[in-house]
Amino acid sequence: MAKKTMKKAVVLAYDREADTAPRVTAKGQGEVALKIIELAEKYGIPVKNDPDLMEVLSSLEINQEIPENIYVAVAELLAFVYGMNQKKGSGTKD
Repeated sequence: MAKKTMKKAVVLAYDREADTAPRVTAKGQGEVALKIIELAEKYGIPVKNDPDLMEVLSSLEINQEIPENIYVAVAELLAFVYGMNQKKGSGTKD
């Protein structure tokens, strides 16, 4: 029987004026993760499924900045979000 994986979610924020790196602002698993994802979708915040990155990010504490060793992975995530926001702003679906 396959082991069912519990859903996890992590919220990142980055303020150029105050932060030196993105930081974890919320996280959860199970029902909390589903609520985080639901709220993100409700407010048009892009959601990306990346289990490997999730494992690293979920080990961080709330308000902790991401470690340097995952800057590249988070930069790719931010590029994804930027691209999704550009598509949303241009009115295209693809």
